[in-house]
Amino acid sequence: MNDQSKGVPVSASSVQSGEFVAWFRSVAPYVNLFRGKTFVLAFGGKAIAGPLAWTLAYDVNLLAALGIRLVLVHGARPQIEEELREKGLESKYHGRYRVTDAAALDCVIDAVGSVYLELEALLSQGLPDTPMANSTIRVIGGNFITARPVGVIDGVDMQYAGAVRKVDAEGIRAQLGLGNIVLLSCMGTSPTGESFNLAMEEVAEATAVALNADKLVFLSDSRGATDIDGHLLDELTADAADRLVRIGDWLSSDLKRYLPCAVRASRSGVGRVHVIGYNEDGTLLRELFSRDGVGTVVTRESLEKLRDARPDDISGLIALIEPLEDEGMLVRRERDLLEREINRFSVVEHDGLIVGCAALYPYGEGQAELACLAVHPQFRRFGYGEQLMKRIEVRAREAGIRQLFVLTTVTSHWFIERGFSEKSVDELPDEKRLVYNLQRRSKVLMKGL
Repeated sequence: MNDQSKGVPVSASSVQSGEFVAWFRSVAPYVNLFRGKTFVLAFGGKAIAGPLAWTLAYDVNLLAALGIRLVLVHGARPQIEEELREKGLESKYHGRYRVTDAAALDCVIDAVGSVYLELEALLSQGLPDTPMANSTIRVIGGNFITARPVGVIDGVDMQYAGAVRKVDAEGIRAQLGLGNIVLLSCMGTSPTGESFNLAMEEVAEATAVALNADKLVFLSDSRGATDIDGHLLDELTADAADRLVRIGDWLSSDLKRYLPCAVRASRSGVGRVHVIGYNEDGTLLRELFSRDGVGTVVTRESLEKLRDARPDDISGLIALIEPLEDEGMLVRRERDLLEREINRFSVVEHDGLIVGCAALYPYGEGQAELACLAVHPQFRRFGYGEQLMKRIEVRAREAGIRQLFVLTTVTSHWFIERGFSEKSVDELPDEKRLVYNLQRRSKVLMKGL
């Protein structure tokens, strides 16, 4: 790191260590969560022809080094178009498939082979100061995809345009188990030895489904799916994505091809399908290792789960409430206390991470405390706090509670806006009043149920 104005090096100690530590800790849960998981990454020939292909290769190797099992599926559409132009051949499409005669198939084979070799070289670099320094990660190809002809569509003979017939999931898993990156192309062979030109996105979909992959990631010419006004849709259920495909005339060409595959893959059991852009450096890492992400994620059901807490949520709860305890906004709770009282908590889970919590503590005379209401700062705009409050109210009513109270030092107005009113300490239940902390001077707010 250099100080450009003075032309002298800046020591590492001048970097704010707190920011680095906070960032590293925010990434750590994902590293632990993703280790040993299977991701299928799919990208077209435009991503490889672009200026960021080198850094994409770095990021892929970094994921592999973190213990993620990777299958890469590449396309070669612009490279095929270039081959056709050089040979004076016309590019023909019918529907979503390229009409591939024998001459066009030769162009497909040349283009796909060229892209494959380029990718293999990019992924095999051992440059200093990159994720591939001293790397021994191997890239493996093979006849893992069995194809079939798509035949005649609307009276048009598609010839050597094909579809996926079978994926050798066992063979791919064997290579992943050895720590290898599996690299697949947009071509497949039939049992009779014929070669077929396949749609890259369909190969990626079929592979992800066959492997029961945890994630399928499409790198596209768009940052993700958007609404008609161009606003990014960061989360879509499969049903919502299906509706968007039918009405989304404004979607990019890549998205019109990728989203239907995302919908089918999600409905077939693939854990998460991400659509991100390839035109910005680091989008793959930012999508996978940050809470907000940078693209669109498609899931069979909503990423959000509002549920009762379980014992295995303890670590997530601590990570959520500890910063607020340090700031004095919450009363500190020791881990053993959380473990004993975990059944009192409700949580919001977002994509496997605990991002909100609240607890219900009943007292005598039909009163109960709404305690430890906390939402991660990056998710407060989604209304999780109000959802948690309503869930606690439902639990309280089911338990016969007639009055809910809360003690707060900084959020009294938030509760007042939601039906609570300020009361005196004397109106607290006797048991709670005896342990009231005079130094915190928390305001007492109550709400009738």
